[in-house]
Amino acid sequence: MTPIPFLDLQAQYQSIKEEMQIAINEVLDTSHYVLGPKVADFEKRFAEMHSSSYCVGTNNGTSALHVAFWAAGIGPGDEVILPVNTFIATAEAVTLCGATPVFVDHDDYFNIDPECVSRAITSKTKAIIAVHLYGQIARMDELTKIARIHNVILFEDAAQAHLSEFDGKSAGSWGLATGFSFYPGKNLGAYGEAGAVLTQSKQLYDRMRMLRDHGSSGKYNHLVSGQNYRMEAIQGAVLGVKLGHLKAWTDARRRNADHYEHYLGDCDAVALPWVHPSANPVWHLYVIRAEDRDGLKAHLESQSIATGLHYPIPLHLQPAFASLGYKEGSFPMAEAAAKEILSLPMFPELTESQISQIATEIKKFYQK
Repeated sequence: MTPIPFLDLQAQYQSIKEEMQIAINEVLDTSHYVLGPKVADFEKRFAEMHSSSYCVGTNNGTSALHVAFWAAGIGPGDEVILPVNTFIATAEAVTLCGATPVFVDHDDYFNIDPECVSRAITSKTKAIIAVHLYGQIARMDELTKIARIHNVILFEDAAQAHLSEFDGKSAGSWGLATGFSFYPGKNLGAYGEAGAVLTQSKQLYDRMRMLRDHGSSGKYNHLVSGQNYRMEAIQGAVLGVKLGHLKAWTDARRRNADHYEHYLGDCDAVALPWVHPSANPVWHLYVIRAEDRDGLKAHLESQSIATGLHYPIPLHLQPAFASLGYKEGSFPMAEAAAKEILSLPMFPELTESQISQIATEIKKFYQK
């Protein structure tokens, strides 16, 4: 049996190898290795693709979120509401500002639940972060209303949601600022670490550009104490090449999601992901809920089918956030899902035949 990887970055590289080598060689020939024309060109095109006015390239996705919160004035004494089922980077960007993360549970789409958000708002609430988990945008229509009523800032964490849409509007066009990750396994991945922030605010854009470059308004002119969050030129070149293929790769992911629904739709032992009627996901991950999840995972891996877990321990149960005082039972939706979720292979080059094989093995496991 031919192994089926969880992700196949080598297949993607081979499809764009010549184009990529030309772009990287252009950086090497100019010896302009940090920021520069390749990064600026990528920032412009990435913003346009998401109907945003401004883009600030950074060295990774965590930095992207941190510089956005920092520039918006998030700081000590502030509370920031975010979903408990997300990668730790979302919460880290809050604590890096000296603010306090306030976790809430998720809805049926694995995204932050607006009803839980409303109940969590206090006089200290400064912002809400909507994480578009697995590639599906959160219920931004409701979250926008909540943020407006309570006069708090709404941010987006779109690390997994490049080109995703809700009500016809793309990720990056809802909140004050939106952080993206270009970690290699993302829908748009660098050859190393990289990230970016989108915003419609010129004031916020100028401040983020300054903070990412040591608080500088020009060489050796530092207006504030900032950070070194600059994107490397080679990553700008890599992302610039890949950006030209992103729409086609996104279409392929959507086709693969349709194939999973076709081949697994009659398997009662697994629950396929729900899609909100207003959402058009980009399927960064294809996450099912499965009976005897660990047994199914072991069976698939015994058949050389790779799987993943995103994320098996909700943030409130992580030692890093023990001081916040949450206990087991605080977030029943996230805790129940964490015991059942299983991420199946999902990447543009995945074939219908491979998906059929995966579905066959899943059904075999439950027939036993």
